[in-house]
Amino acid sequence: MALSRRSYSYSKMDKEDPEDVIRRRAQFLIYKVLEQANSPRKQSCLRIRISKLKVKIGNKLRRFKKKIMSTVSAVRVCFHGHATTQLKTWKRLFGKGRQTLRNIPPMIK
Repeated sequence: MALSRRSYSYSKMDKEDPEDVIRRRAQFLIYKVLEQANSPRKQSCLRIRISKLKVKIGNKLRRFKKKIMSTVSAVRVCFHGHATTQLKTWKRLFGKGRQTLRNIPPMIK
């Protein structure tokens, strides 16, 4: 039994003109855009309400964050001022026993 070989030859296609390819692609994209524009799909009222609600929530959270940050910074300033005044009073009370000649005014030296 002899195996006969069949030659499956394909004809080689000529390459397409690049301008034709670009034109066909542009026509397809234009068709797609027109199809989407003509579709009856519109934004539902629910989506609009949800987006407005998201904006309101975002604004409220932003305001709340600002209030918290201003309160925290005010507390820090108040605490810092209180701590420094306390530190000064403690230095006045306990610092007098350690005075040396360096702390005496220069007129007396």
